[in-house]
Amino acid sequence: MVEVSIVVGGGVIGLLSAYLLANAGRNVVLLESGETGTEASWAGGGIVSPLYPWRYSPAVTALAHWSQDFYPRLGERLREQTDIDPEVYETGLYWLDLDDEDEALTWAEREGRPLHRVGIEEVHAAVPPLGEGFSRAVFMPGVANVRNPRLLQALRAALIKLPNVRIIEHCPVAGFVRDGWRVVGVQTAKGEMRAERVVVAAGAWSGNLLATLGVELPVKPMKGQMILFKCAEDFLPSMVLAKRRYAIPRRDGHVLVGSTLEDVGFDKTPTEDAFESLRATAIKLLPALADAEVIKHWAGLRPASPEGIPYIGPVPGHDGLWLNCGHFRNGLVLAPASCQLLADLMTGNAPCIDPEPYAPAGRL
Repeated sequence: MVEVSIVVGGGVIGLLSAYLLANAGRNVVLLESGETGTEASWAGGGIVSPLYPWRYSPAVTALAHWSQDFYPRLGERLREQTDIDPEVYETGLYWLDLDDEDEALTWAEREGRPLHRVGIEEVHAAVPPLGEGFSRAVFMPGVANVRNPRLLQALRAALIKLPNVRIIEHCPVAGFVRDGWRVVGVQTAKGEMRAERVVVAAGAWSGNLLATLGVELPVKPMKGQMILFKCAEDFLPSMVLAKRRYAIPRRDGHVLVGSTLEDVGFDKTPTEDAFESLRATAIKLLPALADAEVIKHWAGLRPASPEGIPYIGPVPGHDGLWLNCGHFRNGLVLAPASCQLLADLMTGNAPCIDPEPYAPAGRL
């Protein structure tokens, strides 16, 4: 009999974990408290790189590099399977007026990443709508963004086609079913559900769920707000980033500007202050946006963890319980490697990268 794995959480981490486990031959039940793909994964910008990759630990870098290299293949595979294009769009990324430019370039040389200085005149030539007042820039070609709402739609559509997957939405998980120290299922709004293994991939809500077992998981919500402009398709040819704010072009001319970082618990109400701040940033970066229509403003809750290093692997002392959560600002960036690593560990395959830095053992 093929064992059943329950995956709790229908964001990019839960969906992709379920997809890879199912493709490895496991029976998977995906449980989502609302509708899949409507929380932090939907709310993010989709840059396939940490905002400042040189400021992160080697643990985050390893996941990021593996994922960046894998994303084009993932996008193509999902498009072929579902006819939904996640739009993995390589535009490159300009960082403007960095305080730690030398550190960035040293990191790039060490890691073999193609980051280099460019003259500001060259940036203005390449990105005509860029505003004045910037003096220095570095550029990394090949950096992509993924259209995250479509990635989530494609993953859901791919899962629905698999005979060994069930998706159950509007099914909050309140706790776990235990047999001694072993976790053998979950308590849900629709009753008890049993499985050989349970994976918690519930983003900012993961800590609350682990607390029902008396396990302290240091993952908490951090609110981020974004705005979306409608522009001409060729308005912004590359992503640009200055002072922790960024502008991301989509292929159809939409431009996302983000984001805030707010420690306000589980409140994800968009605020007027954030809207005005983001719009001011947008106009400083790209003055023509002063006349562009803002078509959406929203907020999401990132699953913040110490140093942004996710928890991936089995929970010691609770056989059958696994984690894939705590990706902070980089859930979309790190999802391919994180979910492949989880699937490798759960199926006994050689892990795609060294699992030790992410193991819950010793970190909880």
